[in-house]
Amino acid sequence: MDFALSDNQKNIIATFREFGESVFTPESVFQWRKDQGLPDEVVKGFVDRYFALDDQSPDGMGIMSQTLILEELCRCAGAALPFQNDLFNLQIMGGFADETVSSRVLDDYRQTGRLMFSLGVSEPNAGSDTMSMTTSVETRDGRLVLNGKKTYVNNGEYSPSILCAAIDKDTPSEDEYPSLSFWLIPHDLPGIRAVPINKIGQSMVPFASVSFDEVELKPEYRLRGHEGGFRHLFKMLEFGRVFTCAASLGMAQAAMEDAVANARVRKAFGVSIGQFQQVEQMLTDMEVSLRTMRSMLYQAAWAIETDQPDKRLAVALMKRYIPKTATEVASSAMQILGGLGYTDSARVSTIWQDCRGNQIAEGTDQIMVYISAPLIMKEYE
Repeated sequence: MDFALSDNQKNIIATFREFGESVFTPESVFQWRKDQGLPDEVVKGFVDRYFALDDQSPDGMGIMSQTLILEELCRCAGAALPFQNDLFNLQIMGGFADETVSSRVLDDYRQTGRLMFSLGVSEPNAGSDTMSMTTSVETRDGRLVLNGKKTYVNNGEYSPSILCAAIDKDTPSEDEYPSLSFWLIPHDLPGIRAVPINKIGQSMVPFASVSFDEVELKPEYRLRGHEGGFRHLFKMLEFGRVFTCAASLGMAQAAMEDAVANARVRKAFGVSIGQFQQVEQMLTDMEVSLRTMRSMLYQAAWAIETDQPDKRLAVALMKRYIPKTATEVASSAMQILGGLGYTDSARVSTIWQDCRGNQIAEGTDQIMVYISAPLIMKEYE
Protein backbone atom coordinates (compact mmCIF):
# COMPACT_ATOMS: atom_id res chain seq x y z
CA MET A 1 0.00 0.00 0.00
CA ASP A 2 1.35 3.42 -0.97
CA PHE A 3 1.12 5.90 1.91
CA ALA A 4 3.08 8.63 0.12
CA LEU A 5 1.42 11.92 -0.79
CA SER A 6 1.20 12.74 -4.47
CA ASP A 7 3.25 15.54 -6.02
CA ASN A 8 0.08 17.63 -6.26
CA GLN A 9 -0.67 17.12 -2.57
CA LYS A 10 2.90 18.04 -1.65
CA ASN A 11 2.53 21.21 -3.71
CA ILE A 12 -0.69 22.08 -1.88
CA ILE A 13 1.01 21.67 1.50
CA ALA A 14 4.05 23.70 0.39
CA THR A 15 1.84 26.53 -0.91
CA PHE A 16 -0.09 26.89 2.33
CA ARG A 17 2.97 26.31 4.51
CA GLU A 18 4.66 29.28 2.88
CA PHE A 19 1.50 31.34 3.32
CA GLY A 20 0.88 30.20 6.90
CA GLU A 21 4.42 30.73 8.12
CA SER A 22 4.50 34.22 6.61
CA VAL A 23 1.24 35.50 8.13
CA PHE A 24 0.69 33.53 11.35
CA THR A 25 3.54 34.93 13.41
CA PRO A 26 3.18 34.61 17.20
CA GLU A 27 2.60 38.35 17.52
CA SER A 28 -0.07 38.38 14.82
CA VAL A 29 -1.91 35.35 16.21
CA PHE A 30 -1.91 36.91 19.69
CA GLN A 31 -3.42 40.12 18.30
CA TRP A 32 -5.98 38.38 16.11
CA ARG A 33 -7.15 36.35 19.08
CA LYS A 34 -7.83 39.62 20.88
CA ASP A 35 -9.53 40.99 17.77
CA GLN A 36 -11.62 37.79 17.49
CA GLY A 37 -11.00 37.42 13.79
CA LEU A 38 -8.59 37.65 10.88
CA PRO A 39 -7.93 40.81 8.83
CA ASP A 40 -9.16 41.15 5.27
CA GLU A 41 -5.75 40.64 3.67
CA VAL A 42 -5.27 37.26 5.39
CA VAL A 43 -8.65 35.78 4.47
CA LYS A 44 -8.27 37.09 0.92
CA GLY A 45 -4.78 35.58 0.75
CA PHE A 46 -6.20 32.22 1.73
CA VAL A 47 -9.02 32.39 -0.82
CA ASP A 48 -6.74 33.50 -3.65
CA ARG A 49 -4.38 30.57 -3.08
CA TYR A 50 -7.20 28.11 -2.59
CA PHE A 51 -8.95 28.94 -5.85
CA ALA A 52 -5.68 29.19 -7.78
CA LEU A 53 -4.99 25.56 -6.87
CA ASP A 54 -8.63 24.61 -7.36
CA ASP A 55 -8.55 25.99 -10.90
CA GLN A 56 -5.43 23.94 -11.69
CA SER A 57 -7.03 20.67 -10.65
CA PRO A 58 -9.18 18.88 -13.26
CA ASP A 59 -11.63 17.71 -10.58
CA GLY A 60 -11.41 20.71 -8.29
CA MET A 61 -10.30 20.69 -4.67
CA GLY A 62 -11.45 17.45 -3.01
CA ILE A 63 -11.85 16.71 0.67
CA MET A 64 -8.35 15.20 0.94
CA SER A 65 -6.77 18.39 -0.41
CA GLN A 66 -8.93 20.51 1.90
CA THR A 67 -7.87 18.33 4.83
CA LEU A 68 -4.18 18.85 4.09
CA ILE A 69 -4.69 22.62 3.84
CA LEU A 70 -6.51 22.91 7.15
CA GLU A 71 -4.02 20.70 8.96
CA GLU A 72 -1.08 22.75 7.70
CA LEU A 73 -2.58 26.17 8.41
CA CYS A 74 -3.65 25.22 11.94
CA ARG A 75 -0.14 23.88 12.54
CA CYS A 76 1.37 27.17 11.39
CA ALA A 77 -1.03 29.26 13.47
CA GLY A 78 -1.24 26.97 16.48
CA ALA A 79 -4.88 27.96 16.61
CA ALA A 80 -8.36 27.19 15.33
CA LEU A 81 -9.06 29.21 12.19
CA PRO A 82 -12.28 30.25 10.41
CA PHE A 83 -11.32 28.47 7.19
CA GLN A 84 -12.61 25.09 8.34
CA ASN A 85 -16.03 26.66 8.89
CA ASP A 86 -15.89 28.37 5.50
CA LEU A 87 -15.18 25.11 3.68
CA PHE A 88 -17.84 23.22 5.63
CA ASN A 89 -20.46 25.92 5.07
CA LEU A 90 -19.72 25.81 1.35
CA GLN A 91 -20.26 22.04 1.41
CA ILE A 92 -23.70 22.55 2.97
CA MET A 93 -24.52 25.28 0.47
CA GLY A 94 -23.40 23.12 -2.45
CA GLY A 95 -25.31 20.17 -1.05
CA PHE A 96 -28.68 21.92 -0.85
CA ALA A 97 -28.61 24.90 -3.24
CA ASP A 98 -29.07 24.91 -6.99
CA GLU A 99 -26.28 25.88 -9.37
CA THR A 100 -27.38 29.51 -9.64
CA VAL A 101 -27.27 30.19 -5.90
CA SER A 102 -24.08 28.16 -5.36
CA SER A 103 -22.27 30.04 -8.14
CA ARG A 104 -23.35 33.41 -6.75
CA VAL A 105 -22.06 32.51 -3.28
CA LEU A 106 -18.77 31.13 -4.60
CA ASP A 107 -18.16 34.16 -6.81
CA ASP A 108 -18.72 36.50 -3.87
CA TYR A 109 -16.40 34.44 -1.65
CA ARG A 110 -13.75 34.45 -4.32
CA GLN A 111 -13.91 38.22 -4.71
CA THR A 112 -14.13 39.24 -1.05
CA GLY A 113 -12.47 36.44 0.91
CA ARG A 114 -15.41 36.28 3.30
CA LEU A 115 -18.51 34.11 3.11
CA MET A 116 -21.69 36.08 2.55
CA PHE A 117 -23.59 33.79 4.93
CA SER A 118 -23.34 32.09 8.31
CA LEU A 119 -24.78 28.64 9.00
CA GLY A 120 -27.46 27.96 11.59
CA VAL A 121 -28.12 24.27 12.30
CA SER A 122 -27.43 23.60 16.00
CA GLU A 123 -29.93 24.69 18.64
CA PRO A 124 -29.73 25.07 22.43
CA ASN A 125 -31.64 21.79 22.90
CA ALA A 126 -30.65 20.15 19.62
CA GLY A 127 -26.88 20.11 19.24
CA SER A 128 -25.67 16.65 18.34
CA ASP A 129 -29.32 15.51 18.30
CA THR A 130 -30.02 17.41 15.09
CA MET A 131 -33.44 15.87 14.46
CA SER A 132 -34.74 17.45 17.68
CA MET A 133 -34.53 20.93 16.16
CA THR A 134 -37.63 23.04 16.72
CA THR A 135 -36.87 26.05 14.51
CA SER A 136 -39.65 25.95 11.94
CA VAL A 137 -41.24 27.62 8.94
CA GLU A 138 -44.99 27.63 8.33
CA THR A 139 -47.56 29.50 6.28
CA ARG A 140 -49.94 31.58 8.38
CA ASP A 141 -52.50 33.95 6.95
CA GLY A 142 -50.76 33.76 3.59
CA ARG A 143 -47.34 34.62 5.09
CA LEU A 144 -44.25 32.41 5.42
CA VAL A 145 -43.08 32.78 9.02
CA LEU A 146 -39.87 31.56 10.68
CA ASN A 147 -39.53 31.05 14.44
CA GLY A 148 -36.81 29.49 16.55
CA LYS A 149 -33.30 29.86 17.86
CA LYS A 150 -29.89 28.73 16.61
CA THR A 151 -26.68 28.57 18.60
CA TYR A 152 -22.99 28.41 17.74
CA VAL A 153 -23.59 30.23 14.47
CA ASN A 154 -20.12 31.07 13.15
CA ASN A 155 -19.92 34.77 12.30
CA GLY A 156 -23.60 35.00 13.15
CA GLU A 157 -23.37 38.64 14.21
CA TYR A 158 -21.74 39.95 11.07
CA SER A 159 -22.60 37.89 8.00
CA PRO A 160 -24.94 39.57 5.48
CA SER A 161 -27.09 36.42 5.29
CA ILE A 162 -27.87 33.36 7.38
CA LEU A 163 -28.34 29.87 5.97
CA CYS A 164 -30.91 28.51 8.38
CA ALA A 165 -32.09 24.91 8.74
CA ALA A 166 -35.76 24.71 9.72
CA ILE A 167 -38.55 22.18 9.96
CA ASP A 168 -41.06 22.71 7.16
CA LYS A 169 -44.44 22.53 8.88
CA ASP A 170 -46.25 22.96 5.57
CA THR A 171 -44.89 19.66 4.22
CA PRO A 172 -45.92 16.47 6.06
CA SER A 173 -43.13 14.01 6.75
CA GLU A 174 -43.20 10.81 4.72
CA ASP A 175 -40.99 8.81 7.11
CA GLU A 176 -39.45 9.02 10.60
CA TYR A 177 -37.49 12.13 9.63
CA PRO A 178 -39.15 15.54 10.00
CA SER A 179 -39.40 17.58 6.80
CA LEU A 180 -36.22 19.69 6.65
CA SER A 181 -35.68 22.87 4.64
CA PHE A 182 -32.82 25.36 4.22
CA TRP A 183 -33.35 29.10 3.80
CA LEU A 184 -30.79 31.74 2.78
CA ILE A 185 -32.11 34.71 4.74
CA PRO A 186 -30.96 38.37 4.74
CA HIS A 187 -29.59 39.17 8.18
CA ASP A 188 -31.37 42.52 8.40
CA LEU A 189 -34.92 41.16 8.30
CA PRO A 190 -37.16 42.28 11.19
CA GLY A 191 -37.26 39.71 14.01
CA ILE A 192 -33.65 38.46 13.73
CA ARG A 193 -31.42 39.04 16.74
CA ALA A 194 -27.81 37.86 17.20
CA VAL A 195 -25.97 37.74 20.54
CA PRO A 196 -22.26 36.83 20.80
CA ILE A 197 -21.19 33.67 22.64
CA ASN A 198 -18.25 34.22 25.01
CA LYS A 199 -16.18 31.05 24.62
CA ILE A 200 -13.00 30.10 26.50
CA GLY A 201 -11.18 29.18 23.29
CA GLN A 202 -11.18 29.39 19.49
CA SER A 203 -11.05 33.18 19.77
CA MET A 204 -10.49 33.76 16.05
CA VAL A 205 -13.74 31.94 15.25
CA PRO A 206 -16.56 34.13 16.61
CA PHE A 207 -19.92 32.48 17.31
CA ALA A 208 -23.34 33.83 18.15
CA SER A 209 -26.78 32.72 19.21
CA VAL A 210 -29.36 33.85 16.66
CA SER A 211 -33.08 34.06 17.39
CA PHE A 212 -35.91 34.31 14.85
CA ASP A 213 -39.14 35.86 16.10
CA GLU A 214 -41.96 35.90 13.56
CA VAL A 215 -39.52 36.52 10.71
CA GLU A 216 -41.40 36.85 7.43
CA LEU A 217 -39.73 35.02 4.55
CA LYS A 218 -40.04 35.10 0.79
CA PRO A 219 -40.42 31.77 -1.08
CA GLU A 220 -37.28 32.51 -3.11
CA TYR A 221 -35.13 32.39 0.05
CA ARG A 222 -35.56 28.60 0.12
CA LEU A 223 -32.77 26.42 -1.29
CA ARG A 224 -34.15 23.97 -3.83
CA GLY A 225 -31.14 22.19 -5.24
CA HIS A 226 -31.53 19.02 -3.18
CA GLU A 227 -34.55 17.80 -1.23
CA GLY A 228 -32.75 15.03 0.65
CA GLY A 229 -33.62 16.46 4.04
CA PHE A 230 -32.05 15.05 7.18
CA ARG A 231 -30.54 12.03 5.40
CA HIS A 232 -28.59 14.33 3.09
CA LEU A 233 -27.64 16.65 5.97
CA PHE A 234 -26.15 13.74 7.92
CA LYS A 235 -23.89 12.95 4.95
CA MET A 236 -22.83 16.60 4.78
CA LEU A 237 -21.98 16.68 8.49
CA GLU A 238 -19.22 14.16 7.86
CA PHE A 239 -17.28 16.83 5.96
CA GLY A 240 -17.42 19.08 9.01
CA ARG A 241 -16.11 16.30 11.22
CA VAL A 242 -13.14 15.69 8.94
CA PHE A 243 -12.34 19.41 8.85
CA THR A 244 -12.59 19.68 12.65
CA CYS A 245 -10.21 16.76 13.05
CA ALA A 246 -7.78 18.25 10.51
CA ALA A 247 -7.66 21.42 12.58
CA SER A 248 -7.17 19.42 15.80
CA LEU A 249 -4.31 17.46 14.30
CA GLY A 250 -2.61 20.60 13.01
CA MET A 251 -2.82 22.25 16.43
CA ALA A 252 -1.56 19.11 18.18
CA GLN A 253 1.41 19.03 15.81
CA ALA A 254 2.17 22.65 16.72
CA ALA A 255 2.03 21.76 20.42
CA MET A 256 4.44 18.88 19.82
CA GLU A 257 6.89 21.14 18.01
CA ASP A 258 6.82 23.63 20.89
CA ALA A 259 7.29 20.84 23.45
CA VAL A 260 10.31 19.39 21.63
CA ALA A 261 11.88 22.83 21.18
CA ASN A 262 11.47 23.54 24.89
CA ALA A 263 12.75 20.12 25.98
CA ARG A 264 15.84 20.60 23.83
CA VAL A 265 16.95 23.94 25.32
CA ARG A 266 15.54 24.12 28.86
CA LYS A 267 17.81 22.71 31.54
CA ALA A 268 17.21 21.30 34.99
CA PHE A 269 19.77 19.77 37.29
CA GLY A 270 22.45 20.63 34.74
CA VAL A 271 21.02 18.78 31.73
CA SER A 272 18.32 19.47 29.11
CA ILE A 273 14.95 18.16 30.26
CA GLY A 274 14.66 16.22 27.01
CA GLN A 275 17.12 13.74 28.53
CA PHE A 276 14.85 12.92 31.45
CA GLN A 277 13.23 9.53 31.00
CA GLN A 278 9.74 10.71 31.91
CA VAL A 279 9.91 13.55 29.39
CA GLU A 280 11.25 11.11 26.77
CA GLN A 281 8.26 8.86 27.44
CA MET A 282 5.82 11.78 27.13
CA LEU A 283 7.33 12.85 23.80
CA THR A 284 7.27 9.28 22.52
CA ASP A 285 3.61 8.82 23.44
CA MET A 286 2.77 12.19 21.87
CA GLU A 287 4.43 11.14 18.61
CA VAL A 288 2.54 7.84 18.61
CA SER A 289 -0.68 9.81 19.06
CA LEU A 290 0.16 12.21 16.23
CA ARG A 291 0.92 9.42 13.79
CA THR A 292 -2.24 7.53 14.73
CA MET A 293 -4.37 10.66 14.39
CA ARG A 294 -2.91 11.43 10.98
CA SER A 295 -3.55 7.90 9.76
CA MET A 296 -7.18 7.97 10.92
CA LEU A 297 -7.76 11.44 9.45
CA TYR A 298 -6.38 10.61 6.02
CA GLN A 299 -8.18 7.27 5.92
CA ALA A 300 -11.52 8.93 6.73
CA ALA A 301 -10.99 11.67 4.13
CA TRP A 302 -10.03 9.04 1.56
CA ALA A 303 -13.12 6.96 2.45
CA ILE A 304 -15.39 9.94 1.75
CA GLU A 305 -13.57 10.97 -1.41
CA THR A 306 -13.71 7.46 -2.86
CA ASP A 307 -17.17 6.67 -1.46
CA GLN A 308 -16.09 3.63 0.54
CA PRO A 309 -18.89 1.55 2.11
CA ASP A 310 -17.47 2.02 5.62
CA LYS A 311 -16.99 5.79 5.36
CA ARG A 312 -19.57 6.61 8.06
CA LEU A 313 -17.80 4.37 10.57
CA ALA A 314 -14.38 5.69 9.55
CA VAL A 315 -15.52 9.26 10.15
CA ALA A 316 -17.18 8.49 13.48
CA LEU A 317 -14.13 6.62 14.79
CA MET A 318 -11.88 9.45 13.63
CA LYS A 319 -14.03 12.08 15.36
CA ARG A 320 -14.21 9.97 18.51
CA TYR A 321 -10.42 9.69 18.69
CA ILE A 322 -8.73 12.76 17.24
CA PRO A 323 -10.08 15.80 19.16
CA LYS A 324 -9.72 13.98 22.49
CA THR A 325 -6.22 12.79 21.66
CA ALA A 326 -5.19 16.21 20.32
CA THR A 327 -6.31 17.74 23.63
CA GLU A 328 -4.17 15.18 25.47
CA VAL A 329 -1.14 16.00 23.30
CA ALA A 330 -1.62 19.71 24.03
CA SER A 331 -1.94 18.95 27.75
CA SER A 332 1.30 16.97 27.69
CA ALA A 333 3.01 19.85 25.91
CA MET A 334 1.82 22.20 28.65
CA GLN A 335 3.27 19.83 31.25
CA ILE A 336 6.65 19.72 29.50
CA LEU A 337 6.79 23.52 29.35
CA GLY A 338 6.03 23.67 33.07
CA GLY A 339 4.78 26.97 34.48
CA LEU A 340 5.35 28.70 31.14
CA GLY A 341 2.85 26.33 29.54
CA TYR A 342 0.12 27.63 31.83
CA THR A 343 0.51 31.24 30.67
CA ASP A 344 -0.90 33.06 27.68
CA SER A 345 2.62 33.76 26.45
CA ALA A 346 2.94 30.08 25.45
CA ARG A 347 0.61 29.06 22.65
CA VAL A 348 0.27 25.49 23.99
CA SER A 349 -2.20 26.82 26.57
CA THR A 350 -4.51 28.27 23.92
CA ILE A 351 -3.98 25.22 21.69
CA TRP A 352 -5.33 23.12 24.57
CA GLN A 353 -8.42 25.36 24.79
CA ASP A 354 -9.02 25.23 21.04
CA CYS A 355 -8.61 21.45 20.84
CA ARG A 356 -10.89 20.93 23.83
CA GLY A 357 -13.70 22.75 22.04
CA ASN A 358 -13.44 20.33 19.13
CA GLN A 359 -14.46 17.46 21.43
CA ILE A 360 -17.90 19.11 21.38
CA ALA A 361 -18.03 20.62 17.88
CA GLU A 362 -19.59 18.69 14.97
CA GLY A 363 -20.84 15.89 17.24
CA THR A 364 -19.51 15.19 20.72
CA ASP A 365 -17.16 12.36 21.68
CA GLN A 366 -20.15 10.54 23.14
CA ILE A 367 -22.33 10.90 20.04
CA MET A 368 -19.56 9.28 18.01
CA VAL A 369 -19.98 6.16 20.17
CA TYR A 370 -23.73 6.28 19.48
CA ILE A 371 -22.96 6.31 15.74
CA SER A 372 -20.07 3.84 15.78
CA ALA A 373 -21.33 1.03 18.00
CA PRO A 374 -24.24 -0.16 15.79
CA LEU A 375 -22.01 -0.01 12.71
CA ILE A 376 -19.35 -2.07 14.50
CA MET A 377 -21.94 -4.64 15.56
CA LYS A 378 -23.16 -4.89 11.97
CA GLU A 379 -19.62 -5.22 10.61
CA TYR A 380 -18.96 -8.24 12.81
CA GLU A 381 -22.16 -10.11 11.91
